[in-house]
Amino acid sequence: MQAGERRQALLDFLRQAGRPVTGSELAERFGVTRAVIVHDVALLRARGEPIVPTPQGYVHVVPPAAAPSGHVWQVAVHHGPSLEEIERELTTMVDEGARVRDVVVEHPIYGELRGLLMIASRHDVRRFCQRMRETGAEPLLTLAGGVHLHTLEAEDPGARQRVEEALRRLGFLLEDGEAKR
Repeated sequence: MQAGERRQALLDFLRQAGRPVTGSELAERFGVTRAVIVHDVALLRARGEPIVPTPQGYVHVVPPAAAPSGHVWQVAVHHGPSLEEIERELTTMVDEGARVRDVVVEHPIYGELRGLLMIASRHDVRRFCQRMRETGAEPLLTLAGGVHLHTLEAEDPGARQRVEEALRRLGFLLEDGEAKR
């Protein structure tokens, strides 16, 4: 397979995957090294393909206006930086039927900072938290005193209400008129 054909096949595969795919998995699938995949993805991104590296692998991101579910929203939350609170927050959202696309914080110098998550299951939550433990990385919410947004999506229109009620019960939902902790 020629390089151009491989890149097109890679793009087609990511579009159809519906989940994050690791560079190692792609390398094995296409019979090349992970470095070749990184190179191919860089070229595809340079030509405007919305391929995003996430902690779980590469994802072809559908713009919100074109999302098949049609139910995309943001929720404002606040809590401490402990991994237990992060795990409880993410688990609550996926248990109530949402997929967590990202986390967004506001920084006084850089403005909006966004980290892509693409978390859709308890398995994804456990894997994300395990990587946080292994790397010792600080969560983005520490840059904004615990206040952050998540972009969520769901096929079920009732998921939004369930997620917000569950986060409210945990004391994580940031609501109008509420001061930051």
